[in-house]
Amino acid sequence: MIGIQRKIWTLTALVMFIMAAIWIMLTYYNQKTQDQYNDILQRYLNMNEVTAASRQTVNSLNIYLLTPTEGNLSSLRRSEEELRNTRSSVGLLRNGKNDFALTSYINLIDSLLETTDRSVRFKSERESEEATRTFAEATRISRYISEMTLQLLDIELNTYEHFYRSIIEQAQELKKLGIWILLSITFGLLLFTYWFSLSITRPVQQLTKAAQELAKGRFERQIVVNSTDEIHFLATTFERMRININNLIYEIRKKARLESELQQNRLLLQESQLRSLQSQINPHFLFNILDTLSKKAFLEGAEETSDLLVSVAGLLRYNLKRLDRAVTLYDEVRVMRQYMEIQSARFTDRLNLVTEIDEKCLSVQIPGLTLQPIVENAVIHAIEPSESGGTITVTIADGGDAVWLTIADDGPGMSEEKRTGILEEREMQPEGHSTGIGFGNVVRRLRLFYGIKDVIEIDSGEGRGVRVLLKLPKTRRSDNDDEAADRG
Repeated sequence: MIGIQRKIWTLTALVMFIMAAIWIMLTYYNQKTQDQYNDILQRYLNMNEVTAASRQTVNSLNIYLLTPTEGNLSSLRRSEEELRNTRSSVGLLRNGKNDFALTSYINLIDSLLETTDRSVRFKSERESEEATRTFAEATRISRYISEMTLQLLDIELNTYEHFYRSIIEQAQELKKLGIWILLSITFGLLLFTYWFSLSITRPVQQLTKAAQELAKGRFERQIVVNSTDEIHFLATTFERMRININNLIYEIRKKARLESELQQNRLLLQESQLRSLQSQINPHFLFNILDTLSKKAFLEGAEETSDLLVSVAGLLRYNLKRLDRAVTLYDEVRVMRQYMEIQSARFTDRLNLVTEIDEKCLSVQIPGLTLQPIVENAVIHAIEPSESGGTITVTIADGGDAVWLTIADDGPGMSEEKRTGILEEREMQPEGHSTGIGFGNVVRRLRLFYGIKDVIEIDSGEGRGVRVLLKLPKTRRSDNDDEAADRG
């Protein structure tokens, strides 16, 4: 599969290669022409240096003849040395057209050097007249050199006239060639770019058309995209999604028919339940009856019966509250005591409740109906089976960041399998005369309420009772957990 990124890199590399090839070609021809032009220019400069060196030599000779000092003589020798160097460079300019003129030119330079040496010698021998005569001869030779330089330059111009014209023609041809190359490359790149863009846009258009069909709800048409890059993978994934959606729509329609039938059955069931509820006693009516009975028992002197009826009414009212809202630990302790008052009337001296409660800890929040089911579990399994009864100890203490609530009994304990099942929130078969809120449900709601798993510990073993420890955080992780205390 050739990816889109690879295609883009290929196009970029091709454009850069073409641009580099054109640049190298133009640079080569330009450098070649420039080298030829520099060679010709250097010939002109070398000839011009001969004229300048001859004039400098004559000037230095004049100064020496006027003031024959060692410094002026050294300056003259340097001028002569420079003239000899220019003579050597001029000798390299020989060709078939300037051979004769260049030979005469070099001879003039040699004559100037020889005349300069004679003039210096005459001056040193104090033959001033001969020195002056040779100086005049040197001046005349220098003038001849200047004229010969012009003549050689004219020969050079005539010699390289064809080259100059060829350079102009070559520049014009190169300009035309550059235009044609630019047009050809532009046209080629346009064609390649058009083909390249089609290889990307055509699959995208096909995929877009398929998406529009899906948007119109036509999930039966197969998605076909001709591509070898990432678009092919996207189209394949899109086709799988279409198949899955089509199957899902079929399943939804099937479930909708089943749901319609189920809804009709529910309506029939609700109608049956409404008829059944008509024969049930209203809970508020039951509360009022219990309240009336407790007051009547109190008026008749049966205070224990009155207190028992009050506890039953309070426990019943509390049990009918919503379990998905938070209550305070104070409320839980109060309901727990009402429950224990009812059980004390049942078991009399067999049931002993010991409480050690730190009143400062009772404001902490806790899910409703948490403490009473745990105490109820202790009553059912520790007190009820024993003829001698037993003791249940409830301790509430401050543990720093949490409130530690302990419910312990001295009963036969529970098996490891049951302890593990409760902590793992497995469904357990209700035992004894329970109110309906199981131990596992309490564990699940506590963990959901506080958002932590180690909120409860159970320590038990065969024959050594049960000790339940609740670590109730004083601050919850999220206030929104109130609405999720018992959704499971």
